[in-house]
Amino acid sequence: MVYELYYWPTIQGRGEFVRLALEEASARYVDVARGDSAEDPMLAYLDDKRIARPPFAPPFLKAGKLIIAQTANILLFLGEQHRLAPATTAGRLWTHQLQLTIADLVAEVHDCHHPIASSLYYEDQKREAKRRAHHLIRERLPKYLGYFERVLERNPRGPKFLVESRLTYADLSAFQLVAGLLYAFPKAMARLGRRQPNLMRLHNRVAARPRIAAYLASQRRIAPNEDDIFRRYPELDE
Repeated sequence: MVYELYYWPTIQGRGEFVRLALEEASARYVDVARGDSAEDPMLAYLDDKRIARPPFAPPFLKAGKLIIAQTANILLFLGEQHRLAPATTAGRLWTHQLQLTIADLVAEVHDCHHPIASSLYYEDQKREAKRRAHHLIRERLPKYLGYFERVLERNPRGPKFLVESRLTYADLSAFQLVAGLLYAFPKAMARLGRRQPNLMRLHNRVAARPRIAAYLASQRRIAPNEDDIFRRYPELDE
């Protein structure tokens, strides 16, 4: 099967969590909106009234006759198809739970630079963003990152991975989360990262995996930028 991934062509965003899973699985896929026809096929799917179960927004994945939307939902599917999740029901649900928690933090990071409305420019809400960033860095990031650190510490199989003894899509997503935070908040993460040694080692371990390392060095990996979820605004970094 050749998967079709539909997401915006110029940002990593939520689609990057899916790309990382596809790359680690060595799955055949087309990043549709980065092709010659750009976003047109993706927008056509969103507007197609013939689709009985339409996606609300990208990312969504076309897998044969299936159209699967929502990042965590896509990864739940790919995890089972490509051994990126445990075989047991309890293990799959735990991995999914971790992914949903990552999604919660990703939403909070986005709302840091767009605290009033996504339809407004960052420049229209800078004062509010500064206040939101203060609380994100001082309260929310320690809470979330500390949680993932505890998950690693309490893994009965050791702190190498979040779930059991081998890599899952939750580890790939944790890598992307940390990578995004290192880009957006380098000063804050220099401090916070020291408190989460296992999580930072997990980030480095995932980055060094052969398929992921090859992907990160390729043109398939979109560079971080200030149109993305993780944005570097020095005035927000404490």
